Amino acid sequence: MDFQNLKSIIEGLLFLAGEEGLSAKQLAEIVGYDAPLVRDLIYDMRQDLINNNRGIRIAEVAGNFRLTTNPEHAPYFEKLAYSPGRSSLSQAALETLSIVAYRQPITRIDIEEIRGVKSERPLHTLVAKDLIEEVGRADAIGRPILYGTTKAFLDYFGLASLKALPEPGALELNDLLDEQTDSLFDRLDKRDDRQLILDEIPAFGSEIAVAFEDEKE
Repeated sequence: MDFQNLKSIIEGLLFLAGEEGLSAKQLAEIVGYDAPLVRDLIYDMRQDLINNNRGIRIAEVAGNFRLTTNPEHAPYFEKLAYSPGRSSLSQAALETLSIVAYRQPITRIDIEEIRGVKSERPLHTLVAKDLIEEVGRADAIGRPILYGTTKAFLDYFGLASLKALPEPGALELNDLLDEQTDSLFDRLDKRDDRQLILDEIPAFGSEIAVAFEDEKE
């Protein structure tokens, strides 16, 4: 494989890795070359990006390489992040923000395990809006980034501190309803009796009513 093609592969891998980045050793294991060679190629790529005044850069942080933007273009990125058309948060961003707020400090992988979908884009949005920030690195393989909320997050939601966050009671109620629903359909699957649904619905409805009453209290 020629070096130019290898550089192209490394660039794609760094793009996929996102903010977590990849070490020279990790990249070497993937592409099948020695780590020193891979590191030299990355340094060449980094200088080429600077020489050609490209919009992206390669940064080395805590032993990992990752793609970043050209710092000279920061004013334009701020306009994009705070433009009126992009002021509201998407459902994905709100879900991600809620998870970070209640589970911080937390890594992207842990967030994705909770949501069940990729969360790199919502995280980028929240970081750009200064609602979350990097608060450290986890003591795990690859030293993944730990995210937490910012002072701007408290200001935005009018909170004196994180202790003022509302109790996630609604989430617990939803979990209860999901469990009740799953239980009902499990019983329907086990017993091939259509009349069962007529017998179960009143009791199921009563359990939901009790759950809502408990939630109000």
